[in-house]
Amino acid sequence: MFFIRGTNKFDEPRMNERIRAREIRVIGDDGEQFGVLSVREALAIAAERELDLVEISPNATPPVCKIMDYGKFKYEKTKKDKENKKKQKNIVVKEIRIKPHIDEHDKATKISQIKKFIEKDHKVKVSLRLTGRERLHADSAIKVLDEFASHFEELAVIEKKYGKEQVQKFILLSPKK
Repeated sequence: MFFIRGTNKFDEPRMNERIRAREIRVIGDDGEQFGVLSVREALAIAAERELDLVEISPNATPPVCKIMDYGKFKYEKTKKDKENKKKQKNIVVKEIRIKPHIDEHDKATKISQIKKFIEKDHKVKVSLRLTGRERLHADSAIKVLDEFASHFEELAVIEKKYGKEQVQKFILLSPKK
């Protein structure tokens, strides 16, 4: 048997008659402490106030339950989640690949591309792939990467340099704020 994530009823907290513990610590809707009560007593208090009894901390000893309007709580939680999602900023990493023996005109083209990416607040990974005998002369590759980095000293910050791989050397540039 398998379950599809998100369709399981038990993803949400237990409430009312689903609470399994014999004794629970009860907190009122206004933060009032009722202390340790049996589930029946807590359900009676919740029914009296026309609210739900929701298990907040099931792993505590005894489990902690709160008397609240669960529908309102769930609505406010989804509203907060949507608001937080709007405030998130996605970080985009653009990659520019170069060779150790790059021509001046090609270098100028790559530099202008990198400037455009940095102005759009994207991070840029300038990677240099070494093949065959080029691996023996990794120091010349590092000089090329340093030359690229020197063009962006006032626009960007170098987060990572070179890496430990022999096949690929890189620098990661992020825009200055």
